[in-house]
Amino acid sequence: MEQVSYRVAALSESSTIAMNTKTKELQAQGIDVINLTVGEPDFYTPQHIKEAAKKAVDDNYSFYTNVAGYPELLEAISKKLKRENNLDYAPNQIIVSNGAKHSLANAILTLINKGDEVIIPAPYWVSYSELVKLAEGTNVIIETEVESDFKITPEQLEKAITSKTKAFLLCSPSNPTGSVYTRDELKALVDVLVKHPNIFIITDEIYEHINFIGGHQSIAQFPEIKERVVLINGVSKSYAMTGYRIGYMAAASWIAKACNKLQGQMTTNASTIAQRAAIAALNGDQSCVEEFRSAFERRRNLVYDAISKIKGIKCSKPAGAFYVFPDVSSFYGKSFEGKVIKNSDDMSMYLLEKAFIATVPGSGFGNDKCIRLSFATSDEKLKLAMNRLKEALEQLK
Repeated sequence: MEQVSYRVAALSESSTIAMNTKTKELQAQGIDVINLTVGEPDFYTPQHIKEAAKKAVDDNYSFYTNVAGYPELLEAISKKLKRENNLDYAPNQIIVSNGAKHSLANAILTLINKGDEVIIPAPYWVSYSELVKLAEGTNVIIETEVESDFKITPEQLEKAITSKTKAFLLCSPSNPTGSVYTRDELKALVDVLVKHPNIFIITDEIYEHINFIGGHQSIAQFPEIKERVVLINGVSKSYAMTGYRIGYMAAASWIAKACNKLQGQMTTNASTIAQRAAIAALNGDQSCVEEFRSAFERRRNLVYDAISKIKGIKCSKPAGAFYVFPDVSSFYGKSFEGKVIKNSDDMSMYLLEKAFIATVPGSGFGNDKCIRLSFATSDEKLKLAMNRLKEALEQLK
């Protein structure tokens, strides 16, 4: 008998992982597929961070740590938040987890009960809505459009709030759109949230340093709501450490304590070697962060300029992260060799099979008009991918 729990049965497979798997299958057959699906830097981890990981092995950092992580890492995160974000979080308000996704899962499972509503602006990262499902909460999706840079208004937020609203989940810079909220835009949302003191704010700031419009703005900076904010971040994107699996949360002490309890029964501590590397990342030379950011900005310009010239595509200019999320819906209803493109899934499959470009359907992100392309790959591959994209779309009639 094959019968999984209703919780697992209700989950959708990650569309990002699914397309990446299909891409690797084609690449294994020798097909030159340009993979624009995966949300990770293509850079290697900086040398001083790798040296710290090697030293940790030699120094026998091979035993369990506290569930929340090494005290030195919690202190490093606390200092980082003060230094870069002017936020005061004591080490006992911070929990280190196995990636930012794990931190998000901890927060959602800790705060959300069955039937609680969680407001999520769309497009959203594929795992947000699925984690809410896992907690048996109810997703309340706020739709946005490319014309507004996929950002919600205070009026939309107010309209979505009900007596069952338990949390508001925000991502800035955004995956998948690259949208970044300014301080004034955040303050306008805070003015709404102040009127509803029972709503928690979960803010995903993992792309904080990949910002093309100036300094990062955190919604946690506003004292009137800070005690209700759960800040999620990590070292994966900023320091090219995706495989190290180090994320963290900072929150009110009682929330951190509850997440510590949950994590203690699920995974205990994150990798000791990766924790030592993360200490070096946060306390060491930060020039690599700007080096990566600058490269992503150059690639953003390259991709956006090319896509903007393709007739039929609507695309907002990403202000952060390393994605573009173009609206390709004007091509729906068109066909190639008898196959009609009906939606974003069809479009991504067409581009994979015809142009050998791997993208992610927007359906998984809550917007079926669009597809997501990552520009976290070389300039040469991006130029070739943009040429292939243009040629493939022009063949749809």
